[in-house]
Amino acid sequence: MKIVVIGGRGLVGRNIVRRLREQGHEVSAASRSTGVDIVTGVGLADALAGADTVVDASNSPELEGLAPFEFFRKAIDNLLQAEADAGVKHHVAVSVVGTERMADSPYFRGKALQAARIRASGIPFTIVHATQFYEFLLQIVELSVYEQTLRLSPAYIQPVASADVAVAMAELALRPPRNAVLEMAGPDRERLSELIQRFLVEIEAPYDVITDPLTPYFGATLDDESLVPGRDARLCSTGFGAWLKQSEYWGANW
Repeated sequence: MKIVVIGGRGLVGRNIVRRLREQGHEVSAASRSTGVDIVTGVGLADALAGADTVVDASNSPELEGLAPFEFFRKAIDNLLQAEADAGVKHHVAVSVVGTERMADSPYFRGKALQAARIRASGIPFTIVHATQFYEFLLQIVELSVYEQTLRLSPAYIQPVASADVAVAMAELALRPPRNAVLEMAGPDRERLSELIQRFLVEIEAPYDVITDPLTPYFGATLDDESLVPGRDARLCSTGFGAWLKQSEYWGANW
């Protein structure tokens, strides 16, 4: 089987590529660094030639403002057209739990548009909605901190290890299309503001957290259901403590 992983040099993508190659499959990692730009379409036709399955693990390089929406809008249209031209038989995409509940956020509105385009494309598909990656906690800190303080929502969150998501994505790429959305999450649910506070303590970062229910999360105001999965979600085994001890942040000097 020939598989192309879009965003194959990124956090999840490179893990998917490695796992599929270890199983003997012909796998290409497509990204801007390999000459493939899904926003402009440059290099897509050549990258997808002869592909049976495309795994889309790409993400917007910008997370705030209108830029993420435009990224997802342009990228998915170019990608699906190139897949149709190449005769791709299975489109596997990773997205985010709660996408459909946060229309006020340009980022999540872009992800919702991406899913709608996939469903309407006629290409068999499987969409994975994962909760926020543990690795994303640092980005939340960087985007939220102001004068040594972070103001965060107390909404519930149930983050997952990106490696666990990569395992699932690699498995699904080898299976028949589900033509459905599957949810994945980590084992533990806790409040966003409390988890970030614990993360900061563990990595000894000199920041304080203020809990504020009205603080937006990438443009959307959260409630306790916004970021958590449904009861049928696949729960992965890696908890926050286990992830942190094997991550690059353990023992970091802040």
